[in-house]
Amino acid sequence: MALPFPEAEMPDEAALETGRLLFAGPVDFLKGVVAMSGLPPADRAEVCFAGRSNVGKSSLINALTGRKSLARASNTPGRTQEVNYFTLGESHYLVDLPGYGYAEAPVAVVAKWQALLKSFLQGRQTLRRAFVLIDARHGVKAVDEEILTLLDKSAVTFQAVLTKVDKIGPRDRAKVLEQVRGALQKHPAAYPELVVTSSETGEGIATLRAIIAGIA
Repeated sequence: MALPFPEAEMPDEAALETGRLLFAGPVDFLKGVVAMSGLPPADRAEVCFAGRSNVGKSSLINALTGRKSLARASNTPGRTQEVNYFTLGESHYLVDLPGYGYAEAPVAVVAKWQALLKSFLQGRQTLRRAFVLIDARHGVKAVDEEILTLLDKSAVTFQAVLTKVDKIGPRDRAKVLEQVRGALQKHPAAYPELVVTSSETGEGIATLRAIIAGIA
C-alpha cells in the first residue's frame, strides 16, 4: 500500500535544469512589507516560506538561491517582523514570512504579525503554494498546527518541507516521517508530497528548486 504523503521523487533532467536556471538567474530582495497596502503588484506567481523560529528558513532560502546572506539569519527568534519579498527572475516572487512561535516577542507585536499573516494568506490571489518548514529533529509541533490550520482556513495549498535532516539518523528519520504524515492527514490544504532537505549537505535542494520552477 502506498504511503500517504510520500517523499517527492527526483524530478526529471528537464525539470531539474529549469529549476537550476531559475535560481541561477537574478534573485533580489525587493522589499519588506508590514501592511497589506505595501504588497507589490500581483503580477506573477508567488510561493511563500513559513516556519517557526530557528527552523532553518534563512539557511534553506540561501541554499536554494546559492547566496550566502540573501535571507539573513537572526539569533533572536521572531526578529523577522516583515513579509520579505524577493524577485526570482521575471517569473516568480519568493516570499519569506515572519517566523512564528516566538516566546520573547511582546503579545501586541505577535498579534499584529498574526493579523498581517492572516490577511496575506487570505487575500493574495497570486500565492500558489506555501512551503511550511518542519524541523526534522522535532516533527510537527503544536505551534506548527496553528499555521497549518490557518492555511486550511485560507484555502492555500501548502507543502511540508523537512529541514536539518542531516542532523538525524535513518531510524529517527523514519520515525519523524511517520509523525509528520500522521499530522498532515488532518489538513485538507496539505499537498500530498513531502520534501526532505538539508541546507548543509544539499539534500532535496535541487528537487525543491524544480518544484518551485514548475509552479506558474
